[in-house]
Formats: sequence, C-alpha cells, structure tokens
Amino acid sequence: MRANTRLGQHFLDDPALLERIAAASEAGPGDVVLEIGPGPGGLTRALLSRGATVVAIEKDRRMGAELVRRHADAPFALIEGDALELDWAAIVRPWTELGLRWRVVGNIPYYITSPLLEQALTPPMPSSVTYLVQEEVANRLVAAPGTSAYGALTVGISGVADVTIAMRIGRGAFRPPPKVDSALVHLVPREVPLVPPSDVAALRRLVVSLFSYRRKRMQRALREARGVSAEGAGEALLAAGIDPDLRPEALAPEDFARLLAAVGPEAG
Repeated sequence: MRANTRLGQHFLDDPALLERIAAASEAGPGDVVLEIGPGPGGLTRALLSRGATVVAIEKDRRMGAELVRRHADAPFALIEGDALELDWAAIVRPWTELGLRWRVVGNIPYYITSPLLEQALTPPMPSSVTYLVQEEVANRLVAAPGTSAYGALTVGISGVADVTIAMRIGRGAFRPPPKVDSALVHLVPREVPLVPPSDVAALRRLVVSLFSYRRKRMQRALREARGVSAEGAGEALLAAGIDPDLRPEALAPEDFARLLAAVGPEAG
C-alpha cells in the first residue's frame, strides 16, 4: 500500500530495523502499547512479537482496514481517527484503573511532532514514549542550555521526562524517503517532575512566552512576556534565584520551574 505523503507518511520496511525500534521501546509481555500512526503495520508486528498488546490510532482508513484484517487473531485493537483530536485520557483510563503498564510508540508525522510529544507527556503519564522524529528535533530535545538547539521544546519536554536518542536513521531507510534524516527518541517520565502534573501546561506556556524574547535579558523578557512590572519581575527572579542579566536561553529547566513557582501557575 502506497504512503500518503500529505498525511506525513514515510514507512519503514526493514524487519531487523523495526525489531530494533520495538526493542528500544522496552515494550514486552503485560504492556499495552498505544501506537500512533501504525501505517502498514511493520512496527505493529514487531511490538506484538515482543508480547505486547497494541492499540493503534490510525487516521488513514485504508491502513486501518488492512491492520484489522492482518491482526484479527492478535491482541490488537484499532482506533480510527486523528491522534490530536482524540481524548487520550479516556483511551488509557481502563488500563490505568487496572494498573496496567502502558507505553506510547510511533513513527509519527514530523509536522505534528511537538503536539504529539506534549499529548503523550500530559497526565496520565505512560511508562515511556518512543517516537521516530526528525533528527533536528531529536537534537533539540537533548540540547544543553546556551546552545543554538536549546529552546522552549527542550525545556517543556525535559521538565517532565528524561530524553535519550536511541538511534539515528538515514532517510534512505524510509519509503518514500523524507527530505531529512531521522532519529528514535526514548522518553521516560521523571520520577519526580520539575513541576506538579497540574502545572505542566503552565510551565510550557511560560517557557514558550519567554523564548519569544530569548535574546533579551530575563529582567526585560519576563516583563514583556508576561506583563509583569519591573519591580514584580525583579522580585520573581530573586525568589527563583535567577540572575536578571541572564537570557532565557541560558536557563536550565530547573530555573524555569522555580520561576513558575515564583510567578504562580496563573501567570504561566
């Protein structure tokens, strides 16, 4: 079945590579995997072969019908729809109520990587998230403060999860080949997140607004990003232990978490 590039579809066919991806996800017996964008089902098969139950979200009806036919006798279920429009909390509620371990895995459309990362790392949290992403995005996710790749995405994700690059995959491995190279990222929610689950969205909003002024010093950036007075900005930065002369790009994720605590979630 041909890929629909308008949906961002680029498929992997190499069974050995798909097995490596499934292994990197750490899915195994007793796990429920929420697979995003299974396409023709190569990764689905690899996950099932590891003993996991797979619940797949697929927007392309052509692919969905074929997946159901191929896996009629397997622990597999299909949810037809757009992953960004579905209520993930409702989908996973039966699993969490039963105390099942669940994971998110996907060869996802690169043009919606950021929202799919945020969706997967919004409570209730899975045991892990394993996504194939554009290599540039993977580098941003693991970037250090002060580097050109470091930004709002880095902080917003690393504030709630530890991120590793499991492998890098050249564009030639895909059908059809995308215009960029790819990487497999593996994210594990922090045992102790930098902010409470209820403040995750507020942290992301605060970080995005401050990085809109990444070249300004924090004293000015906080004032402009959140409409805080000069005095209020100074007090918040002092309370958070942040040098007002630093720029947002120099702050570590922990600094942003302390700043959110100082200004309050409502200001995020």
